[in-house]
Amino acid sequence: MTTSTPPLRALALVCTLSPSPAESSSQLIADQVLDALSEHGVTGETVRLVDHDVKPGVLTDMGTGDEWPSIREKMLAADILLVSTPTWMGQHSSVAQRAMERLDGELSEEDDEGRLLTYGKVGVVAVVGNEDGAHKISADLYQCLNDVGFTIPAGGVTYWNGEAMQGKDYKDLDETPKATAGTTKTLAANAAHLARLLKADQYPAS
Repeated sequence: MTTSTPPLRALALVCTLSPSPAESSSQLIADQVLDALSEHGVTGETVRLVDHDVKPGVLTDMGTGDEWPSIREKMLAADILLVSTPTWMGQHSSVAQRAMERLDGELSEEDDEGRLLTYGKVGVVAVVGNEDGAHKISADLYQCLNDVGFTIPAGGVTYWNGEAMQGKDYKDLDETPKATAGTTKTLAANAAHLARLLKADQYPAS
């Protein structure tokens, strides 16, 4: 267990299509990642994006009624960003895509030394689905997150895909499969380790 300073925070963007209080596999695996991160001294919270009015667009603030700016404040205050998404037709959810589009606005935001505000933050992914797609989804989200300044650690994804041609969801399992639990543990350890390194020694100014 790592409890050394500096303290770290994580934010999980849960990209389920199901509004609260409906059960969600994406929420479940996000909670499991946050639990694993807590073993490394990381505190965190989840935001179920579908519960909020996140306007379409590629700016950090799309105007009246847009709830992304308040979510963005939480993201900027965090050291680790988790994007947790279901699999739909082999793709990440439309909610996850909306989040990626809004993160594009970070390309216009810099600190006093010319770095993106997301530099020094770690990005990780969780994927669940009763169909295949986790590898493609994680690859797509990795690229999006890295494009806007996040650093991806080794083992930066945890996932579960159900057996082909069946309908059981992750939230319906009697217990977490050992393989998924193991990847969640690795993700948490590596993400916390990398976040501490970057927090102690930020990327150089351009």
